[in-house]
Amino acid sequence: MNILVTGAGGFIGKNLIMKLKEDKKLTIYECDRDLDKHTLERYCKEADFVYHLAGINRTDDEVEFMKGNYGFTLELLELLNKYNKGCPVMLSSSIQATYNNSYGKSKKAAEDLVINYSTKNRANVFIYRLPNVFGKWCKPNYNSVVATFCHNIASNLPITIDNPEKVMNLVYIDDLVDEFIGLLSKPDEITTFYQVNPTYSVSLKRIAELLYSFQEGRSNGYIPDLADDFTKKLYSTYLSYLPEESLSYKLTMHCDDRGSFTEFLKTGSSGQISVNVIKPGITKGNHYHHTKVEKFLVVSGRGVIRLKHILSGPIQEFLVSSEALEVIDIPVGYLHNIENLGSRDMIVIIWCNEIFDKDNPDTYMLRQ
Repeated sequence: MNILVTGAGGFIGKNLIMKLKEDKKLTIYECDRDLDKHTLERYCKEADFVYHLAGINRTDDEVEFMKGNYGFTLELLELLNKYNKGCPVMLSSSIQATYNNSYGKSKKAAEDLVINYSTKNRANVFIYRLPNVFGKWCKPNYNSVVATFCHNIASNLPITIDNPEKVMNLVYIDDLVDEFIGLLSKPDEITTFYQVNPTYSVSLKRIAELLYSFQEGRSNGYIPDLADDFTKKLYSTYLSYLPEESLSYKLTMHCDDRGSFTEFLKTGSSGQISVNVIKPGITKGNHYHHTKVEKFLVVSGRGVIRLKHILSGPIQEFLVSSEALEVIDIPVGYLHNIENLGSRDMIVIIWCNEIFDKDNPDTYMLRQ
């Protein structure tokens, strides 16, 4: 199947093409502003589906809106009418197509061309009046407030918010791309206008608060509540804007002659993950908890984990090794320790259901 994508070098185009190329059965024709007319004619003749993403959304000369949005759409459809009249077309329009401004008028004019093409040729067309789209590879300081906020905060630059309570309607790039790709297998329909779901309505203040919390989380070990769909997608977007030289960050290691203990990740609702390094012959632990539960996983070296119910019962021993990864649950009310039986450092990953609180550690030694 031959797919023509106009606006291939743009934010949406880059993401769509990357996803399309993951399907080896598809041949992708990429059209950008420097593509010559002869090649565009060939692409239009051979295309089985057209994603028309190209357009002008920002210019100092408002005449360019009509030229770029209406004019190029007219050129594209004339080529399809000449060579490939039944080819389905998807048009990336804008919610501003109903506005009485130069940009909105140019987008509405492009829509009318596509609708006329559909009526004349009985071709499927799919028009999307898109709200603000956010995600990786969007150009900052251009026309996306999310991209600008992500770039500036990730680079320790200030942001400006004129109206913190202003609500943005946002669509995530991967949701948009999935919707677009789904059109390739969509049955014939009479519908012309389509919407992308989900759409998120979020204030500028909330977006900024979340992004600053992501920045702070890299210094205190916290990751956000990824159960919230918008937060998860904004977090992925934010990390994509980090300068490459800033992708790493150091953790605080608590070291002594027994080894080290380092908190890796903390969450607001799912506890924390830590790394425990134990020197050869050393035993750590020998305590119990009332509410705190843990999971131990040895990922390097070998050792033994011992558990004993604090009221009754014998000692249970679990031999553990990185050669056969095995998780050991540490229930409440069990005295437990872990000993390194090897000749090199043993590394243990520990998950705990709560963040460590030095004022209420819920960690007790058994009194004899």
